[in-house]
Amino acid sequence: MRSLNIILLSSAFNGLTQRAWLELREAGHSPSVVLFTDEQAVCEQIEHSGADLVICPFLKDRVPQALWSNTERPVVIIHPGIVGDRGASALDWAITNELPSWGVTALQAVEEMDAGPVWATCEFNLPAGLRKSELYNGRVSDAAIRCIREVVEKFIEGFEPVALDYADTKVRGRLQPNMKQVDRSFSWHDCARFIKRCIDAADGQPGVLASLAGGQYYVYDAHLDSRSGMPGEILAVHDDAVLVAAGDQSLWIGALRRKPQPGEETFKQPARHVLAGQLAEVPVLDWSIATQPFSDEAYQPIRYRESGIVGELTFEFYNGAMSTEQCQRMVAALRWAKSRDTQVLLIKGGRGSFSNGVHLNVIQAAQDPGAEAWANIQAIDDVCAELLTARQLVVSGVTGNAGAGGVMLALAADIVFARADIVLNPHYKSMGLYGSEYWTYSLPRAVGPAMAEQLTQACLPVSAVQAWQLGMVQEIGPRCPDEFALWLLQRANSVVSDPTYAAVRERKVRVDQVLIQQCRETELQEMQEDMLYNRNQFAEKCRNFVFKRKVCGTPARLIEEWARVRSVELAS
Repeated sequence: MRSLNIILLSSAFNGLTQRAWLELREAGHSPSVVLFTDEQAVCEQIEHSGADLVICPFLKDRVPQALWSNTERPVVIIHPGIVGDRGASALDWAITNELPSWGVTALQAVEEMDAGPVWATCEFNLPAGLRKSELYNGRVSDAAIRCIREVVEKFIEGFEPVALDYADTKVRGRLQPNMKQVDRSFSWHDCARFIKRCIDAADGQPGVLASLAGGQYYVYDAHLDSRSGMPGEILAVHDDAVLVAAGDQSLWIGALRRKPQPGEETFKQPARHVLAGQLAEVPVLDWSIATQPFSDEAYQPIRYRESGIVGELTFEFYNGAMSTEQCQRMVAALRWAKSRDTQVLLIKGGRGSFSNGVHLNVIQAAQDPGAEAWANIQAIDDVCAELLTARQLVVSGVTGNAGAGGVMLALAADIVFARADIVLNPHYKSMGLYGSEYWTYSLPRAVGPAMAEQLTQACLPVSAVQAWQLGMVQEIGPRCPDEFALWLLQRANSVVSDPTYAAVRERKVRVDQVLIQQCRETELQEMQEDMLYNRNQFAEKCRNFVFKRKVCGTPARLIEEWARVRSVELAS
């Protein structure tokens, strides 16, 4: 297959765009990214690049006519819907209507949105109970990558895309309106499962606007519970979530965003933080692994079980963000788990991201964001310290994408197993941070000092396969989350006797705790400059991230030389 110069035109360098970038590079192509800023700038960048093909994995903006009208260099949209489906709320409607299957379609950009001829499509089963971000980062992402592969192959073969024909009985999709809040609305008198489905369908953005505790809030991160009470009443608080009674049972709500006043901006925060002044009379349910280690509570952000010689600690924090308090809970849970008579301590993520490090939203919401960031980084360092000092052989199960401190958290384990096709971002620099979480110890231990320097400075994503080749990951397991969980537990039970890991077991006996402590101290000296004294504009970058400020241009690290050189030549 000949190598192509491909532009990835995207609204953000999100998880799917990163996967597409990695996939195309591994297939021998040369993808260059253009982040959509304004129409004129985007057209100039692409028209002057000499690209063979433009693919849009995640594009919220309309493709300019100057681009889609050039038939010699097609612009292909990756739409998260079946053939014929049109509109910006495809996944929202699929979840809301409890459809048994859904799909992704690659179609050529034309004047009318999502109405162009079809290049490829891929359908999949749609299990009940998935929230939108889980669906998007899982089955949709997998199907999108398959479509992108097919588009590239067909383009090389000279394929002509097939015109969309609604008269064809095989075309099941239709134009759907953009979902509004009235389409998402629920009453707390409705059954809990219906409410959860409404919240799941709006997960990530925009959330569902609901009345709660006398105010108006967008609600996120819902989990079913069997308790009951007066619909709409807050029954209890546990960790960061509040338990709200529904028509039959109840739901834990993990995150809220206050409805903004005109001209105001608000952002998601843990529900308990948002409602802090209104929870004085609400009972606190303070079970934990240390007090109820084998609890059957429905909602457990940190949970534990034992299987054979393995103690398995699962942590599931919304969007992979870990606040100071969440890290402190993790430390307490790890200390208890380390006291158990087990030979292997398996830590793994839940159904979303594995971990993305410190909680930027909680930091931004603090009265003193710098001080909160400083507390947060020390707390997540404490989590890593528990892993680095465990008597047991520690195994990380990287269940989802991970970034910055979340990658280093995984690497603090003795052995790292990853789910297929996850994406890792082992760097901090783009957020204006030096980094901590013992990265100066764990990353060079895994990949060597030179590669550790390269990874942290390049600020580029790494695929599961690349991570395995580099030594960051020891084995890659199945892509299916349920299959991966079974595989992971089996592998964790075998590592104490597997000759493959004899050297790892020997290395654990000779760990230099003095060096580890020195690494922490050096990192925190650097982070103090970044978090407390804002050496590299962390405060501004954190604010821009939390308020989702649109980028003003494409970072140079994402632009390939062929795209840059052609533009410069034409300009001169």
